[in-house]
Amino acid sequence: MPLTLEAQLDLFLRVLAGAGLCAVIGIERERHGHAAGLRTHMLVGLGAALFTVLSFYAFPNSDPARIAAQIVSGIGFLGAGAILQRRDRYHMHGLTTAASIWASAAIGMACGAALYVIAALTALLVVIVLAVLAPLGERLRPPSKAEPEGVPYP
Repeated sequence: MPLTLEAQLDLFLRVLAGAGLCAVIGIERERHGHAAGLRTHMLVGLGAALFTVLSFYAFPNSDPARIAAQIVSGIGFLGAGAILQRRDRYHMHGLTTAASIWASAAIGMACGAALYVIAALTALLVVIVLAVLAPLGERLRPPSKAEPEGVPYP
């Protein structure tokens, strides 16, 4: 049985909330020049919210956890594309961006399930981790190591 227009608008608000909360994370990533910025995080959040909504309402006799599990693995694949290893084998780039994409998917899923408070607080926590803790991480990180002499890159 199709959902009423009012019910569909409520579900759209869930998708909009996913996009909006993940936009905040994307703005922080964009400010620091990361390739996965505003649009990527918004799309991940709204996509995860929509998949979550669909899992509950479009397929009423199915297990919603099956779609949730596929969101997690699909986002893991997307996040893996954000991780790069430089030729010197000692520098990884994109791990934090991949983690922020993963967290955005979780926030989108929470919005899709209408868990707005936990989604908003988690988005705030992600931004704090990314923006506030970044300078602390830089100070705690030991100086980078150069590739040892005589060890060629395979």
